[in-house]
Amino acid sequence: MHRPAVTAVMAAVALLFAAGCSSGDGTSPSAGTPGASKEAASPSTAASPSPAPTTAGPPAKGSVKVVSTLAEDLESPWGAAVMPGGDLLVTSRDEGTITRVDAESGEKTEIGSVPGVAPGGEGGLLGLAISPSFASDRQVYVYFTTASDNRIARLLYDEQKPAGQQLGAPDTVLRGIPKGVIHNGGRIAFGPDKMLYAGTGETGETGLAQDKESLGGKILRMTPDGRPVHGNPEADSVVYSYGHRNVQGLAWDSEKRLWAAEFGQNTWDELNLIEPGKNYGWPEVEGKGGRPGFVDPVAQWRTTEASPSGIAYAQGSIWMAGLLGERLWRIPLSGTAPSADPQPFLEEEYGRLRTVVPAGGNKLWLLTSETDTRGTPESGDDKILQLEVR
Repeated sequence: MHRPAVTAVMAAVALLFAAGCSSGDGTSPSAGTPGASKEAASPSTAASPSPAPTTAGPPAKGSVKVVSTLAEDLESPWGAAVMPGGDLLVTSRDEGTITRVDAESGEKTEIGSVPGVAPGGEGGLLGLAISPSFASDRQVYVYFTTASDNRIARLLYDEQKPAGQQLGAPDTVLRGIPKGVIHNGGRIAFGPDKMLYAGTGETGETGLAQDKESLGGKILRMTPDGRPVHGNPEADSVVYSYGHRNVQGLAWDSEKRLWAAEFGQNTWDELNLIEPGKNYGWPEVEGKGGRPGFVDPVAQWRTTEASPSGIAYAQGSIWMAGLLGERLWRIPLSGTAPSADPQPFLEEEYGRLRTVVPAGGNKLWLLTSETDTRGTPESGDDKILQLEVR
């Protein structure tokens, strides 16, 4: 079933974007983009400065099958992570809670809430990651908005306690990430190096993206304790890359390369291959600009077709969830470049799509985002879908 386009909700949030920041979380684009590219139709996969591919990629045409609806009636789901054993933990942006979802039955159990969350606009309880040493340390990491900033904290998960009381007090590992009504970023993930990565936004204050002293508009890399990592561009900084507008998607491919999805303003959304210390252009460039000193995206889309949030890697492709675009994009890769044009799936079938998570092999978990005040929720929203992809 195709859903109606988001219309009335757009008017309700229009005041938030009067200053020209329009598609930070998948809202309708507006005119007047500074530094916007005016080229070619979307999606575009023209060559970027990345090295030429060296291996054969997956088939040019893929497929997506919705195997089942694992769970329904989730409230403003945002972050998700797969636990050892397969169950999922899912955050609620607006309620500030974490729910465990049984991977077989779909049974939902609220395990606790995160104190100090101040939801509002695009802020609240956002990304979630499970410690790579969870079997021994039982730590769950969250990215959330407070009254004064965005921060990352870890919480002890004690499954022996009663439901709703299984989370310990937050231990903040990083504070001082700028907050705003819009562009709070929020995705966190542990990389193959067991370091913690975070995508942040520039809160609508575009200059923060180019300010290396600010944590806004960046991809951050830190130890599980929140300290700078040896090998970061600056030894005393957690900043890993800069010049980002609003990063909400992080994933690593089979060669341990980091990819990130980024919201454009009103012209181009981006998929970027991330390298340490590189400048990804915002606000000087949106999309492919071909300007010295800035890294062009590997692929780009019109904001109405994407507004990308979560991404995942599976079956040789990046899979990208679209909010305003209400579709799941497949970007098949050959090395560091697309091996074919991006391919859309599930167009307008399930509404806004927020998060996509690998579920092993050719399986993905996909979270919808219709109850986040910008969607048009129907019966059962929001949902977790299980997909088979190739």
